Amino acid sequence: MKGKFLAAMTLAMSLVFTGCGGGDNAGGDKPAANSETTLKIGATPAPHAEILEQIKPDLKEQGINLEIVEFNDYVQPNIALNDKELDANFFQHEPYLNDFVKEHKDLKLKNVGGVHVEPMGVYSKKIKDLKELADGATVSIPNDPTNGGRALLLLQKADLLKLKDGVKETATVQDIAENPKNLVIQEVEAAQLPRTLEDVDISIINTNFALNAELNPMKDALFIEDKDSPYVNIITVREGDENREDIQKLLTTIKSDKVKKFIEDKYQGAIVPAF
Repeated sequence: MKGKFLAAMTLAMSLVFTGCGGGDNAGGDKPAANSETTLKIGATPAPHAEILEQIKPDLKEQGINLEIVEFNDYVQPNIALNDKELDANFFQHEPYLNDFVKEHKDLKLKNVGGVHVEPMGVYSKKIKDLKELADGATVSIPNDPTNGGRALLLLQKADLLKLKDGVKETATVQDIAENPKNLVIQEVEAAQLPRTLEDVDISIINTNFALNAELNPMKDALFIEDKDSPYVNIITVREGDENREDIQKLLTTIKSDKVKKFIEDKYQGAIVPAF
């Protein structure tokens, strides 16, 4: 009886260990069927990281662990992506990407899809209406080429200055043809613009940095871009990665009715879905 008992125990233990062996190492070197892919994406905190947080559970169900790496500037996310520290980034519009790639010719980055528009706005802590803007007033704008040009176009649309004919998103302060209020333009790193509000009369601020500074574009902006702005914020990847399965799942998931509703409910028109 004792021999039969030991044989039965040996068989049972063999079955247990065989069952445990059906996980990660089943079939030799083949990965487990339920193995998870990690997708690392760089983003600025608001609204990009907030939007990405909404799709984490949905990607998890598809076998993708979405890791969000937050940046507070417009340079490092593209450098990190090019250096393969990231799989994708989500913080910029295509005019900025195109200009960045021109300046950094060794970068091979590609726009794979637009998600939303962040209308740029004019903010102030010193006046309540642009009609109050005095002669010689100081204005802070982004110092990167595309957002700087975008800010100047917005000032032109607000009838505060006039640019040379034919000048568009590549405008610089040297392209100002008429400046009836003698505005003094100060070029500042985009992330620092909210901090200049104590020192300047008005500041032209990107919506993500306005939100970080607890400014509500729909309530606090004295003037704001139209909702049909061409500056759509995009998902960017390295060239050659655009057809990767995990990237395609990311694009499909972020362009969902769920995300559209989140953007509309959360930002109340300060950010507009572009899909």
